[in-house]
Order: sequence, then C-alpha cells, then structure tokens
Amino acid sequence: MRALRKVPEILVACALAAGMAACGSSSPKASPPATPSGNASSSAAGLAGGASKAIAANWTAFFDAKTPVPQRVDLLQDGSQFASIIRSQAGSGLAAEASAKVTKVAMVSATQANVTYSILVAGQSMLPNQAGVAVLQDGTWKVGVTSFCNLLTLENAGKTSSLPAACKSAG
Repeated sequence: MRALRKVPEILVACALAAGMAACGSSSPKASPPATPSGNASSSAAGLAGGASKAIAANWTAFFDAKTPVPQRVDLLQDGSQFASIIRSQAGSGLAAEASAKVTKVAMVSATQANVTYSILVAGQSMLPNQAGVAVLQDGTWKVGVTSFCNLLTLENAGKTSSLPAACKSAG
C-alpha cells in the first residue's frame, strides 16, 4: 500500500527527471537512416540495433536527474511545449532519486518504436513494465509526447483536465 500512495509522487519525480534530461546539449543522437548496402536484412538489423541503443540511451537520459533540464526538453517530442513542466518538476525531492530502465525496444517504423521501461526510485522499481513510444524527431530519438502525458495523467490521479493542451491533442 505504501508504494501505491507514492505513485503520484514518483510520477512527478519521473516527469521532473524527464524534463531535466531533455534540456542538455550533449544528448546521444541517432544517425539518419543510411542507404542499406550489401545484405539488406543484415543492414536493416544493424540500423534497428543502432536505433534501439539510441532510444534506450535517450530514454534513460530523459529520466535521469543528472541530465540538465535543457537536454531533457530536447529529448521529449515537442519538448518546448513542456519546458515549464519539466523545469518545475526538476525541483522535486523525488526527482533526484528517479530514473528509468529500458528493457525492450521494438521498432514499429523508421520513425517510431515501442518502448518497455520501468520507473525506478532510489533503484527500486515503482512502475514496472510501462509501455511507451519513442519517436524520431529532428534526427534524434525522443520520448514520445503520449508516453510523457500518460505519466502526467498518472501523476494527476487519472485526471486529464489540468494537463497541457499538447497532451489533449496527443491522445
């Protein structure tokens, strides 16, 4: 029960941590898709593997309290629309202890992937096996707005009325 009472705080911390991660200047960038050469299936697998690594690295950075807020904003799809939320959540005490661990990336297309991740607080899994979406935007794999808005909804006890307009249109 104690863990369930902490879920809103944890989500705030995660969203905060995410905000901080998106604002930095040295985020890992995915390479633009290359033209496959040689064996097409092994080239495609290589591209997917590189994208999966970039997605996992960027997703982890987005939720890392040590990642500067500007970098976090950059690691969120349409992050500038959420910059104020990310900045405000960065001051939360739980944000310093929150992180994300990516356990699976499944490419859906050249610009979208499904991500399975867990939110950790002080190394303990508080929201295991969450489903998220990563999108390729401006040459960088980013946490999808839908995923971020889902966390904000959890933070608000399921209420969406106070969420930013960008969340309502992302639905």
